[in-house]
Amino acid sequence: MLFFPPGNWKKKGMLILNTTNLLQDIQLNYNQFTKTEKKIADFVIGNVNRVLFMSITDLAEASGVADASVYRFCRSVGAKGYQDFKMKLSFSASADEADAAESENFKVDSLEYTLDKILQHHISVLKETRMLIRQEAVRKTLQMMEEAKNIYFFGIGDSLLTAKEARNKFLRICNKVNSIDDPHMQAMTASMAGPEDLIFIISYSGATKDNVYVAEIAKRAGAKVIGITHFIKSPLTGYTDVLLVCGSNEGPLDGGAMGTKLSQLYVIDVLFHEYYSRNRQVSVENNKRTSRAVVDKLY
Repeated sequence: MLFFPPGNWKKKGMLILNTTNLLQDIQLNYNQFTKTEKKIADFVIGNVNRVLFMSITDLAEASGVADASVYRFCRSVGAKGYQDFKMKLSFSASADEADAAESENFKVDSLEYTLDKILQHHISVLKETRMLIRQEAVRKTLQMMEEAKNIYFFGIGDSLLTAKEARNKFLRICNKVNSIDDPHMQAMTASMAGPEDLIFIISYSGATKDNVYVAEIAKRAGAKVIGITHFIKSPLTGYTDVLLVCGSNEGPLDGGAMGTKLSQLYVIDVLFHEYYSRNRQVSVENNKRTSRAVVDKLY
């Protein structure tokens, strides 16, 4: 007879699920999993912290199964999908580790520690992004930007902020850039795009449904798609013509992390400066025009 400690427990089919501890659910129900599910479970149990930073494709390859099998496994243990699975898994991480780290932090001056820690993290993120960017991918992207009639920067949530920043930056030197906030409007715009249009889709995970949907529509319409993401393999990358990989490991509880934005903005800044350099005469003239347009707004 099994004894279940106090908690919010429920039955789902033959599985006994504790809605507060996913890792415990996996271990408790291990003998009821199929052979494929056990492969996934084995990898997750032995690599909890690593899984938190993996895409669904990464986990599938590491476990030796198909993407669909991972998705079904997530559903079988009570998660709504892969992102929800990672969120629940992060909640299951040992509180002891967090407490130990917190205690260690307060052994030094907390403000000084924070200043140095964040600085080093951001420097590390930028260095990692520099190592991940392929020069050939940048050159191909620049060529596509020069040839494009219209350029769109799309994103969802925090990545939308990066998309809008990219639009604001390039608007100073060319008149063919735009950014659309609403996902429905993004999809409609993508459906009307053509071979002369270029769409940037910015997504850390490359697994946000709205982003993937827009990319699929854009490709079907004949437009070119550039992906700015952290994962080389994800649902988004299947629809991209060029992939620009940025650094920064972001866990499910770190949504909107500043390091992620810095890595994305670094990529945008590289593209901006190279585009400016390759089209210097026009860029200089347009920069003067846009600057004069707002100079009267300053005291």
